[in-house]
Amino acid sequence: MTVSWIVTGLGIIVSLLGYYLTPSAWGYGILGFGLAHVILGVLDMFRQPNRSRY
Repeated sequence: MTVSWIVTGLGIIVSLLGYYLTPSAWGYGILGFGLAHVILGVLDMFRQPNRSRY
């Protein structure tokens, strides 16, 4: 769960950086990269851990 919060937090920081650079193509790319990390971090929080070990 801690890793999910770290990924989400870093995604928010990167998204804000991309937002401030948005008039350029690099800004849109960085914004999308950050938003993808936010979404993946949140989705990882809802994932059930695999507890069955063989």
